[in-house]
This record gives sequence, C-alpha cells and structure tokens, in this order.
Amino acid sequence: MSVDHLISPFRDKQTLLALSNAIKKLASKLEKKLVIMEVCGGHTHSLMKYGLLDLMPNNLEFVHGPGCPVCVMPRARLDEAYELATIKDSIILSLGDMMRVPGSYGSLIQAREKGLDARFLYSPMQALEIAKENPTKKVIYIAIGFETTTPMTASVLKNAQKEKLKNLFFHINHILVPQSVSAILQDPACQINALLAPSHVSVISGAQIYSPLVDRFKLPIIVSGFEPVDILESVLMLIKQALNKETKLEIQYKRAVSYGGNTKAQELVNACMEVRENFEWRGLGNIKHSALKLKEAFASYDAEKVFKEYLSHKASKENKACKCGEILKGIAKPLDCSLFATTCTPQNPIGSCMVSSEGACAAYYRYKRV
Repeated sequence: MSVDHLISPFRDKQTLLALSNAIKKLASKLEKKLVIMEVCGGHTHSLMKYGLLDLMPNNLEFVHGPGCPVCVMPRARLDEAYELATIKDSIILSLGDMMRVPGSYGSLIQAREKGLDARFLYSPMQALEIAKENPTKKVIYIAIGFETTTPMTASVLKNAQKEKLKNLFFHINHILVPQSVSAILQDPACQINALLAPSHVSVISGAQIYSPLVDRFKLPIIVSGFEPVDILESVLMLIKQALNKETKLEIQYKRAVSYGGNTKAQELVNACMEVRENFEWRGLGNIKHSALKLKEAFASYDAEKVFKEYLSHKASKENKACKCGEILKGIAKPLDCSLFATTCTPQNPIGSCMVSSEGACAAYYRYKRV
C-alpha cells in the first residue's frame, strides 16, 4: 500500500518555494546572522538531499550537530566491543553502522572476517532469540543510540529477566542529547544562536528536555520534523522568534511530538538504567551525566561488569588529519577536511562521520561533493 499521498504534502515544490520566499523576506530584517544547529543527523541528510541549503539566504548558516550516535562514539568504546568479541564462545550483536565503524583493532565487520562471531541485528528483540538458540554462548548486545532507541534496549533487558536468560549481556552506549548540546553551547568559540531539535528523540522524551537549554542559553529552539516542509517551517519559526527577540521552546512537529513525550517508554528506561557520572564523546571530550548505564539490580546482565577483566579501558588516539571532532562541534564543515572524498569515503571511512549513514560527512559525500 502506497503512503505517497501522506508524504507528498510535506515535499510539495510550491509549498517549499513559498516558504523559501517567506524565509528570505523575513531574514532580510535580521540584525545579525542566525546560526542554526540542526542537532539530528536525520535533519542534516534532509537538508542535503532536498537542497534546502540552496534555498537559504546568506545570513542563515547551518551547523551540523552531534545527533549521530555512532559518530560521537569514542574509539575506546569501539575497542571494548572488539575486545568482547574476542572472548571465547561469545557472540557480539549490534545494529547497522556500529558494525562498520573502525576502532584501534578494526571494525566488528573486520572481526567477523577474522573468524569472530559478530552479527547485525535488524531489531534488538532478535537478541533474545539468538540467546535462546545458543545457550552455551555468551551473547553480548552492543546497545547504542540516543533516547530514541533506549526503550528498546530496556524492553529486551526486561524480557531477558522475565525469561531467566543467563547468557545475554548488554554493553550500554546510550547517550543523551541535551547534555551534548549544552557542552557545545557553553564553548566560548560557539556562535550558535538557534536550534532545530531532534524529532525522534522528542517523541520519546518529549520537548520538555530542551527547556533547560532555553533557560540557560537564551536561544530559540524548535522541535522539527524531518520532511522539507517541516524544516523550512521550523526555520521560519526561528526567524520570527529572533525578530521578536524571543527565546522560546516551540514544537513544529506536533503530529508526533508532545511536551511530555512517551511516559511509558520513559518509565521502562528509568526502571533499568541510570545516568553515568562521566562519558567520553568523540570530538567533544568527557561530558558529565551525558550517558546511561544499567542499574545495580541488573549487574548480572552488564557486560562492563561481568567481563571487566577482558576490557583494557585504554585511551585511543584519533587520526590527526580527521576533522570529525571539529565537525561535531560545528567548528568545521566536511568540505574543510583534507581527507574528505579522497582518503576518506564510505567504502574506506577514516572518521565516524563518514561511517554512519546519519553522519554529516556521509551526507555531504552523497549529496554535496565538489
């Protein structure tokens, strides 16, 4: 069954041109440049795919934020995933791009090529079936993602507990959007004065999680949908706030996002996980209270505790020529990197911004190469 009739209004050419003209007209009245960070990698790809940047006036600039969980995962965490894969009788499970991003030892795909058992998952729930089918194996799920995917991990964990599975473990890499954005905004070099907030994250956590950012940094925040019309409507809302000298949190994506979010999903996560004291982000460094870990009641499922002796916890150096860290901070664009589209390609990624399908470099490579 086709859903084109549901999507087409949000991609309508005439609507987009009308919004673009309205943006240009209002933006001409701005007293200073509006520097907008689109936090989510999905927004970055929509901006590139639909050529929306070409519809913007010169006094609007977009900064590509840290909204790609694989992109911000430091090598040390990737190395831990690889080290877990080397444990005898282990099966490593992960979603999509996490398998492809290289750490110090290589990627999990390369680990598989060396004979280690590392597998793609299409759904976290598959981890339960794999654990049941392999009762003598140590099945370790490398859980990654922002607030969007955390409830799925929590659901798998609760089901594992209910079914009394003793051979399923979790390496938790779930991270939090507001804390990462806060770390960027408080950097003295930061020029960002407006935010497009993620939509999928907001469906789970609600727009409420951005209120402290508005209060602290005094800037407008719009929770935007992913479609072209959504994004241009959100930009128009940001411009109107700037002209009125307002700093408010507003929801453009009202068809999916509420202020309070999905309380059932939040309760599920809160039952299983708690905030870590510290967590290292690629390109951003250590950010306090920016990630989750399993609660002590679930220690027997925690791969970091159960397999502690196998993990080196070593600090890993990034490729000095790679500008992924600067791109995640919004200081640089992919085209500023000397490796971009030469040494670093989706087929041979050097940095994580090229590995992930949500990464800014992958978006530029696909839609904006020069």
